[in-house]
Amino acid sequence: MTNVKIDLRKLFFEICEDERVFEEGIDLIESGLLDSFAFIELFSELEDRGVVIQPTRIDRSLLRTVEGIEKLISDQMDSSK
Repeated sequence: MTNVKIDLRKLFFEICEDERVFEEGIDLIESGLLDSFAFIELFSELEDRGVVIQPTRIDRSLLRTVEGIEKLISDQMDSSK
C-alpha cells in the first residue's frame, strides 16, 4: 500500500458531482454532499485504490471534511507500513 496517491477532492467530485467539494474546510455531511450512499461509494473507491478504512474503528468527526478524510488515509497508510 505504499506510494498510493489519491486526489481526494477529485474523487469526491466524481462521487458527488458538486464543485463545493473543492471548498477548503467544507463540512461534507452538513452540506449534504456526503450521505450514506456516498460513504459507501467513497469507501469502495478507496478500497479499489488500496486503502482500506474500517468505518467502525475511526473517529467519525474526521469524516466531516476532505482534510479529515485525508488524515484518515494518511494514518491508515502509515499504520500498514
